[in-house]
Amino acid sequence: MPRFRSVLFAISFISFALVGVALYLQHVHDMLPCPLCVIQRYAFLGIGFAALVGALSHKIRGGAMVALLAALGGLATVGKHLYVLANPGFSCGIDPMETMLNKIPTATLMPWLFQADGLCENATDALFGLSIPQWSAVWFVLLTIVLVWVLVSTRRAR
Repeated sequence: MPRFRSVLFAISFISFALVGVALYLQHVHDMLPCPLCVIQRYAFLGIGFAALVGALSHKIRGGAMVALLAALGGLATVGKHLYVLANPGFSCGIDPMETMLNKIPTATLMPWLFQADGLCENATDALFGLSIPQWSAVWFVLLTIVLVWVLVSTRRAR
């Protein structure tokens, strides 16, 4: 089982690093996060914390399961985001200035991390040929695959 703890630690590190990249793009390159971007941040943080708690508490399957649920939520969110980007003129239906997302405690306590100020349809800036939501989708898919592998492998190891 130490191998699976290492995997969960890696998943946690990757998830937190991806939020770090998002903050770098926001604060250094002035790429304002839209509401769907912020929800994806919550999902990456959920994956990271669940994986970290699972690894530290030796509850590998429990941590992986909660992290997987966060990853699936992130996949659904980024799927909607990619749909918005693929259909010009279509909005995500969430106005960043009026959204409840900006009024929840985490957004009011840490606006530098959770304040949604951008528009979903404007997230088209490319990084190495892919838009930020496309990169997010790649990482949610990879993390989901690894988490499913952890769950299947730990079930067999019992």
